[in-house]
Amino acid sequence: MDALRLDGAAWLPGTSYVAEAADGTVAAYALLTRCHVEDVPAVALAPVAVAPEHQRKGAGQAVVRAVLDLARVRGERLVLVLGHPGYYPRFSFEPASRYGIRPTFEVADEAMMVLVLDGSGGVPHGTIRYPAAFGV
Repeated sequence: MDALRLDGAAWLPGTSYVAEAADGTVAAYALLTRCHVEDVPAVALAPVAVAPEHQRKGAGQAVVRAVLDLARVRGERLVLVLGHPGYYPRFSFEPASRYGIRPTFEVADEAMMVLVLDGSGGVPHGTIRYPAAFGV
């Protein structure tokens, strides 16, 4: 995450949320990072993590919902996530390929997902460009 913080093109200040456990430790976190579909700005829901002892207790859902609400308030058009196809559809994510959006690397079609927050100007299609800090 330090590499993302140092990447001025990727880092979006104030777009990370942390769920704290009762003992003060981090239970879960989620972050939005700037990416693009071709030249159209979008955000990547990445990284997201839940401590093993807090999985299936709602901490992950809480931070994901919080950053998605923030993306809406910020006026973001698209949120992309590379994640478990059994988890992210509960937040209305669907396969990115339905919109002609694809990553530059091989991944199972159902794992690369998109959430369209504002399709009023049309949904861009093409290749996802991640920040250099992601290493892809």
